[in-house]
Amino acid sequence: MAGLSLMPLGFVIFSSAQVPPGEAIDFLVRPRIGELLWNTTRLLVGGVLLSAAIGVGAAWLVVRTDLPKPGLWHGLLCAPLAVPAFVNGFGWVSTTHAVQSFPGAVLVVSLSYYPLVYLPAVAALRRLDSSVEDVAAGLGHRPVSAFFRVVLPAISPAVLGGSLLVGLHLLGEYGALQLLNYPTLTTAILAQYASTFNGPAATLLALVLVAFCLVLLGLELLMRGRRRHARVGAGVTRSPMRHRLGRLRLPSVAALVLLLVLALGIPLLSLTRWMVRGSSTRFPAGDLWASATSTLGLAVVGGALATAAAVPVAWLAVRHRRPLGTLVERSIYPANALPGIVVALALVTISIRVVPALYQTLPVLLLGYAILFLPRAVVSVRSTFELAPPVLEDVARSLGCSGRQVARRVTLPLLLPGLTSGMALVSLAISTELTATLLLAPTGVSTLATDFWQRAASVAYGAAAPYAVLMILLSVPATVLLARAATREAR
Repeated sequence: MAGLSLMPLGFVIFSSAQVPPGEAIDFLVRPRIGELLWNTTRLLVGGVLLSAAIGVGAAWLVVRTDLPKPGLWHGLLCAPLAVPAFVNGFGWVSTTHAVQSFPGAVLVVSLSYYPLVYLPAVAALRRLDSSVEDVAAGLGHRPVSAFFRVVLPAISPAVLGGSLLVGLHLLGEYGALQLLNYPTLTTAILAQYASTFNGPAATLLALVLVAFCLVLLGLELLMRGRRRHARVGAGVTRSPMRHRLGRLRLPSVAALVLLLVLALGIPLLSLTRWMVRGSSTRFPAGDLWASATSTLGLAVVGGALATAAAVPVAWLAVRHRRPLGTLVERSIYPANALPGIVVALALVTISIRVVPALYQTLPVLLLGYAILFLPRAVVSVRSTFELAPPVLEDVARSLGCSGRQVARRVTLPLLLPGLTSGMALVSLAISTELTATLLLAPTGVSTLATDFWQRAASVAYGAAAPYAVLMILLSVPATVLLARAATREAR
C-alpha cells in the first residue's frame, strides 16, 4: 500500500525533472507563485486552527458539560459531514459574494471540515477516565487549567489525527476554493492543466504541495511523540464528570445554534431557494437515479477496499514502533495532499504505459480512491489501535489461540469502531470526490458530484441543486454511522 500510495509522488518527481533547473527556478520564484504560497499557507494555518478549536470546543460542550440534550447536539454537529465542501461554498457564494475573501474561505472550509476533529475528540473524551480531572481538581486546578494541562494532552492523538486530515484536505481542496475565488496552489494546478495542459509546470506546483504535506506530517509526528495511550482497564465505572455551565449555558447553546446555522442552514436554504425559484430547475429522474446508484456503488466498494488496506498499515505503525513502520505509515499521506487530478494523471500515465487494458476502467478509479482517501481510514483505525492494549493479544496467545484466532476473537472486535468510522469517512469522501472522478471514470459513468459540478460551472444553479440535495441525502447514513461510532468507541 505504501508503494501504491507513492506512485503519484513518483509521477510528480519524474514530470518535474523534465523541466530544466533554470526554468524551474525562474518559474517558482515568480511573484505569482509567492502569492499562491502565501494564500495556501495562511489558509492552512487558519483553517486547521479554526477547525480544531470548533471541533474540540464542541466536543467538550457535548461530553463534559451539562448541555441540555447532548445526544441531539451530537447528531446535529456531525451533520455538516453530509454537506460537501464545494456544495457549502456554492451555498455561501450564491447567498453573498462577501465570502470571496481570505476570511470567507477560512470560514467555509472550517465549517465543512471541523467534524473531522470533532468526532475523534468526542470518542477520546468519552473514553477518558474522568478520575484524572478529579485528581487535577484536588491539586487546586480549575476546570480550564485542568483541561489544558490534563485533558487536552490525553486526547491529543485524536485531535492531532483529525487536524492532520483537515490540513491534508485543505491542501488538495479545489471545488470550494474555486467557487470562493480564492487562489491557492491547487487551483493554480488545475488552471494550468485546463488552459495549456502544461504538465511539468503544474507538477512543479504539486511538488510544492508535497513539501507542505511533509511539513504537516513532521509537525504531527513531533507533537504526537512516542507516548503510549492504551490501558488494560476501562477506568472508573461511572459516567464522565460533567461541569455545570451555569451562566454560560445560554451563550453556549447560542454559539452551537449559530455554528449549525452557518454550517447547515445557509447551504440548505440556498439549495432550496434555487430548486424553487431557479429558471433552469429540472428533475430528470433517469439521470438522477443513474448518478445516485453509481455514486453509492463506488462509495461502498471503495470505502471497503480502503478500510481493508488501512488495517496492516495501522497495525505496523502502532504495534511495531520502529523507523520502518513509521516510514510506511507516513508514505501514504503525500498523495492525500495532491489535487485529485494529479493523482488521476499519474494513474492514467502508468496504466497506459504498463497495462493499457486497464485505462479508464473501474479498477483504476477504485485504486485512485484508495490512494486519495487511505489516510482517512488509517487515522480512524490507528486511533482504535492506540487504545487497544496489546497485552490482551498476548494473553490470548498464551491460552493457545493461533494468530488468526487472536485476530478474529480479540483484535477485530476491538477494531470494529475504527473500521466502521474509517469506512464511513472514506465512503463520504468518495461520494463527493470531483476532479479525479472526472478524469478516471469510465465512459458513461457519472456521479452526483460530477453532474452537479458540470451544471454549476455553467451557472445552471437550478439544475445543479437537485444533484446536491441527493448527494447530501446519500451521505446521511454514513454520517449517522460516524456519529454512532464515536460514541461506541468510548465503551
